[in-house]
Amino acid sequence: MPSQEDAIQWVEWSALGIELLAIGLIVATILVSTVVYLLVLAVQHKDRADSYERYRRRLGRALLLGLEILVAADIVRTVALDSTMNAILSLGLLVIIRTFLSWSVVLEVEGFWPWKRPPERVLPTNEE
Repeated sequence: MPSQEDAIQWVEWSALGIELLAIGLIVATILVSTVVYLLVLAVQHKDRADSYERYRRRLGRALLLGLEILVAADIVRTVALDSTMNAILSLGLLVIIRTFLSWSVVLEVEGFWPWKRPPERVLPTNEE
């Protein structure tokens, strides 16, 4: 039967693995998105604004996913290893900061706050 120290070590390694996954996803997405963006710019000389917008969206989504995974790692580490009030308050502050960062990224990428619906597109009518 595993000892308590083994269980603690396993949880610590799990949290570290989750953090490394988040970092790997962010870095890989930045690299792949940048290569794709540069290739599109090299081949396609028109529509640069659309290419840039797609590039920004890819980067924003990678950051959002990375932030969510990092929050999960913090939750695993705090709940399993350090359930003191100080640790829980620190976790709460981290979650608040990362939530604000996520909202900021959503606003930057999508153009509206996460809790608001996207603006309806007004379709032209055939009224004469």
